[in-house]
Amino acid sequence: MSNQIPSSAITIGIDIGGTKILGGLVDSSGNILSATRRDTPKAGGDELYLQICEVIRELNSKSEVSGIGISCAALISADRRTVISAPNISNWNFVNLGERLERDFSLPIVVENDANAAMWAEYKFGAAKGFNPVMFFIIGTGMGGGFVVDGKLYRGAYGIGAEFGHMKVQSEGILCGCGAIGCIEQYASGSALMRYAKEGIAADPVLGQEILNLGDGSVSGLTGSILTKAAQANNQIAISAFNTCADWLGSAIASYTLLLDPAAIIIGGGVIDAGELFLTPVREAMGRYMPFADTHPAPKIIAAKFGNNAGLIGAAILVRE
Repeated sequence: MSNQIPSSAITIGIDIGGTKILGGLVDSSGNILSATRRDTPKAGGDELYLQICEVIRELNSKSEVSGIGISCAALISADRRTVISAPNISNWNFVNLGERLERDFSLPIVVENDANAAMWAEYKFGAAKGFNPVMFFIIGTGMGGGFVVDGKLYRGAYGIGAEFGHMKVQSEGILCGCGAIGCIEQYASGSALMRYAKEGIAADPVLGQEILNLGDGSVSGLTGSILTKAAQANNQIAISAFNTCADWLGSAIASYTLLLDPAAIIIGGGVIDAGELFLTPVREAMGRYMPFADTHPAPKIIAAKFGNNAGLIGAAILVRE
């Protein structure tokens, strides 16, 4: 289906993650005109597809739309049609999402990796604008990456380029959802951050209860936003969890810098709600681990402009291109 979409038209962007589905009506300047949210069904699969369709119908009821862009936390085929593998979403492998949505809605469809979509939003309208080359890390349930060089989104030969979250950092490490062992995602993602916090709470229940009291009082009720509030209130368990996560990310950034030499690295996803509580130790760790540290400029480490909305904005823009 042709993607000739006029600049005056509205498109839908949908961001599918391990815990939530975000959808929005987006104009050609990257502005979100209306937004909605659903929880990602734990069963994934057909239940997830039905939720995606509900989001599309809700948004389409508010405005005529000319295309649908999908951002998904997954490996995506080179033709941007099929979800190949989604480590953090159940029953969501080898799903020809583009074909199914095109059949059901008769609109142009683009399916893109969530970090690539978010990278594109930040490059076109956000914190990455003007930098070349520029990297992007999206830190949510997992850890994704995007890379723009010479104004083009780098996808590689088969669509799996810039999967920065799956660099191996521990030979005897934690099993990753991708099937490999010791990926950086297992040490510098939102899931890892929560693991560090829960370990700290178990080691010091009294101090840990200060964190839990910000929620429903239980470990099962602990969320990233609660942990961020605790860190901002100077709770040392929460601060230690962020510092551990930041140390791993900073070490990875040091290695990637020598491979790709980016002018800037944009950090997005839910973890960025902590702001400089997270970014400052990331920069410090990058400096500690940087090879040839005194011989070259380090990349700028910058918070993403669009936060959790970057994926849906980027997807809505990509369907126009």
